[in-house]
Amino acid sequence: MKRSDINPMPQFFDRYINLVEDIDIFEAFEKYSPAKVYDDVSKLTALNDKIYAPGKWTVKDILQHVIDNERIMAYRALRFSRNDDTVLAGYEEELFAANTIASRRTVGDLMEEFELVRKSTILLFKNMDDEMILRSGVAYKSQISALALGYVVIGHAIHHMNVVRERYYSLLD
Repeated sequence: MKRSDINPMPQFFDRYINLVEDIDIFEAFEKYSPAKVYDDVSKLTALNDKIYAPGKWTVKDILQHVIDNERIMAYRALRFSRNDDTVLAGYEEELFAANTIASRRTVGDLMEEFELVRKSTILLFKNMDDEMILRSGVAYKSQISALALGYVVIGHAIHHMNVVRERYYSLLD
């Protein structure tokens, strides 16, 4: 299934979904794998604990956030694909970020975890048929399908790498 099969397009989450090409979900998972989106590990490592403004996250915090978010979106996709109509709450990303050990981890370690979480997400989606992947539920006040959540996973990672390129890479000059 492709991005264009998402109907309706969920508000709020569309900002991430629309960062992904209109290609098959599994092609998208491959094209936008963690290693391909976060492809310059040496730059990410060089940034280490640098921030571009007070109160902003480090690159390691961003990686941890993207990993946490992927787990949450996959969980939501699991619930909805299994026909669970429980309304799912949002989550407080700042609370999550304040309660990690990202600062004590390496970029390499975080990337390894990211790759493993992505493999798990892909396996989850491989075990959904078309009916399951199109099932939807309410998460963070938005009606959203399991398919859309798959594209959120991919687009959210792209979004944060765009932020790193735009706001963090200049710290290395």
